[in-house]
Amino acid sequence: MGRKPAKLRIIPLGGINEIGKNMTAIEYKDEIVIIDCGLSFPEDEMLGIDIVIPDISYILKNKDKIHGILLTHGHEDHIGALPYVLKKINVPVFGSRLTLGLVDIKLKEHKLSNLHLQRINPGEAIKLGAFNIEFIRTSHSIPDSCAIAIHTPMGTVFHTGDFKIDYTPIDNNVIDLHKIAELGQKGVLVMMADSTNAERPGATMSERSVGVTFENIFRNTKKRIIVATFASNVHRVQQVMEAAYKYNRKVVVSGRSMVNVVNVAVDLGILTVPEELLIDIDDMDQYEDHEIVIITTGSQGEPMAALSRMASSEHKKVEIRNGDLIVFSSTPIPGNEKLVSKVINQLFEKGAEVIYESLADVHVSGHACQEELKLMHRLVKPKYFIPVHGEHRHLRKHAKLAEDLGMQRDNIFIPQNGTIIEFTKDYAKVNGTVPAGRVLVDGLGVGDVGNIVLRDRKHLAEDGLMVVVVTISREDRKIVAGPDIISRGFVYVRESEDLMDEAKEVVSKALDNCQNQNVKEWSVLKSSIKDGLKDFLYEKTKRRPMILPVIMEV
Repeated sequence: MGRKPAKLRIIPLGGINEIGKNMTAIEYKDEIVIIDCGLSFPEDEMLGIDIVIPDISYILKNKDKIHGILLTHGHEDHIGALPYVLKKINVPVFGSRLTLGLVDIKLKEHKLSNLHLQRINPGEAIKLGAFNIEFIRTSHSIPDSCAIAIHTPMGTVFHTGDFKIDYTPIDNNVIDLHKIAELGQKGVLVMMADSTNAERPGATMSERSVGVTFENIFRNTKKRIIVATFASNVHRVQQVMEAAYKYNRKVVVSGRSMVNVVNVAVDLGILTVPEELLIDIDDMDQYEDHEIVIITTGSQGEPMAALSRMASSEHKKVEIRNGDLIVFSSTPIPGNEKLVSKVINQLFEKGAEVIYESLADVHVSGHACQEELKLMHRLVKPKYFIPVHGEHRHLRKHAKLAEDLGMQRDNIFIPQNGTIIEFTKDYAKVNGTVPAGRVLVDGLGVGDVGNIVLRDRKHLAEDGLMVVVVTISREDRKIVAGPDIISRGFVYVRESEDLMDEAKEVVSKALDNCQNQNVKEWSVLKSSIKDGLKDFLYEKTKRRPMILPVIMEV
């Protein structure tokens, strides 16, 4: 019998048809490397859920084949699931200095140690089994971002990671277009590319353009300035600090994640802070308002973040005052618009002046628009293309863009999470799926809250709860005590006594019927109480509370 021909398989486990929880397995024969390991934030209907991580059952099943996890950059949607995955499998993690600096904080918070984190500088290459892997510098809204080229016996897989093409980055570390062009020259089998801004024409502005806006704001403002941005956007923080230094203001850093990132970035030499620029939040009182800038978290309106607490007067150290200038240096993530709008309104109510993106150029995206995507396609010239990192419409737009550049429709794959895309020397095709859903994290519980629990939470949240307690005798199944009714979130009991009395009668009747028919099973008694009460309550109130009968015997 001839041996089966070797195949290269690419399996996205997250990051397809969604923004977040990016994770992809690359498999050749019986060897696997994983690119990224991210989380996403819960949707509105995921009541009580803290974060969402990819389903890694396929990885656990094949854990002996895994050589390592390769990280493109340090954003939560690329590193956030690592603690949960590394608790299950101890594999080496490869990434750049800031990426691993942020991973380290995260793992310490989860009390994980003895893990193998290996720093790779952009431009370096490593060998893991059959894979030769190169990390290639790109630009993004966090420093030390990389694209990854994986050379396999079947051909090269090129993953852009999240990227934009910034010719004038803050740290002068320009995206390595030479290297990318060289890969394209040698031949790339398949490219996976960021699709977040695939709908947007033109090119993304350089990060430096924001610095110019900040300078103008600082020059013309004589009040206290508060800048809210993503903690991970170190270059944005750098520009705020430079503007503060130029206009003789001291800088206060507020918010736990902001303090963490600033500390790590300073230690690694990524953030350059002039002498005596930073002051402690407790020392603010020693300065006039026009001598202070506060850099804070909370640009997404997150209820627990520092800016939201300032806006609702719950912050212990900072009170918003009349005349404060607040700058939102970010765009709302889709779904967060209401939260952001609420915080902006609260700040205006306190007499503050607020500048947000639609009013000034205080933010630029970290993702490539159409012209930059075209350049990437032209340089890489892949044989096959998989658009990733985007909702379905973004993936479709990106696929159309590749077609407009001359790529054959048959060579473009728009997968689902869990789709296996198989490549050999002669063909590429979709060949089956692996499990790839969402694992919900609620407090310390990972995956113990599923659809049924969420459905119950939704039911309770929308319709309330009614508990019926009744005691019956063991011999003749007659009611000895009760029925008592406890209601939560359904009606205000004190004002609905008649309804409660009628409901008790309905329960008594249902039990009497069961007794007349000589029914003994608990389940039947409970369901007859439920059914009778459900119909009665719907008829009277047009509501459907959750009904829990509790029957005791004496």
